[in-house]
This record gives sequence, structure tokens and C-alpha cells, in this order.
Amino acid sequence: MVVDKLHIENVLKSVTDPEIPVLTIQDLGIYQGFETEGEKITVLITPTYTGCPAMDMISVNVKSAMEEAGYNDVEVKLILSPVWTTDMISEDGHRKLKEYGIAPPVEKTSDKSYLSGEEKIVPCPQCESKNTQLVSQFGSTACKALYKCIDCLEPFDYFKCY
Repeated sequence: MVVDKLHIENVLKSVTDPEIPVLTIQDLGIYQGFETEGEKITVLITPTYTGCPAMDMISVNVKSAMEEAGYNDVEVKLILSPVWTTDMISEDGHRKLKEYGIAPPVEKTSDKSYLSGEEKIVPCPQCESKNTQLVSQFGSTACKALYKCIDCLEPFDYFKCY
């Protein structure tokens, strides 16, 4: 099969994150590109954090999507540089997170509220109130914290800054 780079890019745009299925690997910013050598395709992805359990499933999903598109010699390679940060989440990714009910990161790169002692203001993705409260540093996955909105009383995940 002839390697069609535009076709490969389009196939990879469809691969979603298993933990947040409204986000593609491109929305999340973990997709770093691909390399070809003859008919072999190596897809490069950066883990959100070391040991992220979703990376194995993402690799399976990438290979599956590529095989469905007719590319059978596919390797998924985890690369550690550049180090992934929440700054890599696309604007579209931020919008999709909010629409899905997860508050997107409110700061750049890392959460400095721990150093300053200031309470982080995380707007509710349901009603947009800033009257919210941290319930737990750990939400439905390790990369999220659990918050609740004092105004609409809805609990919600917040995608932590890394």
C-alpha cells in the first residue's frame, strides 16, 4: 500500500482518548506526528504523565484505526520529549472538555496555587459560576480533581494543570 500522509493524518484525527472520549489525541496534544520508512508507519505520542494507564489503550486504538484504513505495519512509540503539559490541549479540546462537563485547566503549565496558598477559582462547566469548591484532589482519574458548584450543586471534574 502506498503511504498517503494526508490520509494518515486524517485517520489519526479520529483516534479518541479512552478516558475522555470527546477528545482526540490531537485535541489532547499527545499526538506528536508520525514517521514512515517504506510501508512502516511509526506514530509518536507523548504520555500525559509517566505510567498513565490510558496510553496502552490509546496505542491499541491508534493501531486499530490505522489497520482499518489499510495500514498494517504500524508501531506506536511513546516519546518523553517534549514533556506533555496541559498547555498542549487545543482550544477545541478546552471547548470539548467544558461541553462534556469537565472544567478545563484554568492556568498555564503548572498549578502554582500550592506555592501561594491561594484558593484556585475553577468555574463550573454547567452554570459557569465561580462559586465552586474543591472536594478532592483526586477525581474520576488521576489527572482530574473533584469539585462541586455551590450555586447549582453539581459535582464536576476539573482537569488539573500539569
